[in-house]
Amino acid sequence: MKQRLYLDTSVFGGYFDKEFSEQTIPLFNRIKNGEFVLLYSTITQDELENAPQNIKDLPDTINLNYREFLTPTTEEVDLAKKYIDEKVVGKTSYADCLHIALATVHKADYLISWNFKHIVNVQRIQNYNSINLKNGYKFLDIRSPREFVYYENN
Repeated sequence: MKQRLYLDTSVFGGYFDKEFSEQTIPLFNRIKNGEFVLLYSTITQDELENAPQNIKDLPDTINLNYREFLTPTTEEVDLAKKYIDEKVVGKTSYADCLHIALATVHKADYLISWNFKHIVNVQRIQNYNSINLKNGYKFLDIRSPREFVYYENN
């Protein structure tokens, strides 16, 4: 079974950003080649609303067989609120919490992000997962795209 990767909005933007494209483009190529299944959501779509068209169109470059589009339900909303209530992050990071809740509830193998302040942060990852485990969910592995670069053996 293919691993399921939930990509937050920062990864879509990173595809066309000089600072992040070197690691982001190979990740998307691996998804396009069918190595992984892309999970993304209405939250991503909403956050990309004012982005350039090439970023908005990026999900459509991936075969439908290799992507799943998620819409939050009360389960994800409630979990996101728990992250905020337990002060993992502040209220202004609600969208980030929804990304994490969606990835958690839908059993993503990894959540991938370039957001080191609110998501890919050791202390925050521990706190998100403490809440996940306390509420009956599995541990969510949170990484940056750089950890999915494929290096050939020399």
